[in-house]
Amino acid sequence: MNKEHIFKGISRLFVAILFAFIGPVVYTSAVRNEEHPFFIPVLGVGLIACALAILYGFIGIKLLVKGFFNEK
Repeated sequence: MNKEHIFKGISRLFVAILFAFIGPVVYTSAVRNEEHPFFIPVLGVGLIACALAILYGFIGIKLLVKGFFNEK
C-alpha cells in the first residue's frame, strides 16, 4: 500500500467534488441569463469546470487504485 498515492488520490477526488458542485451552478447561471453580454464566457467556464470534475475524478480513482494495489 503506497500512502503517497492514496493521499494524492483523495485530494484529487476532493477537487473533483468541488468542481462537480461549482460547474453545474455556473452553467445554470449562464443558461438563465442568456441575454447578458457575458453569457458565452460564463457558459464556457461552467462547461470547463464540469469537464475538470470528470478529469480529476478519473485521475483520483487511478491514483487510489495505484496506492492500494502497489502498481509501479
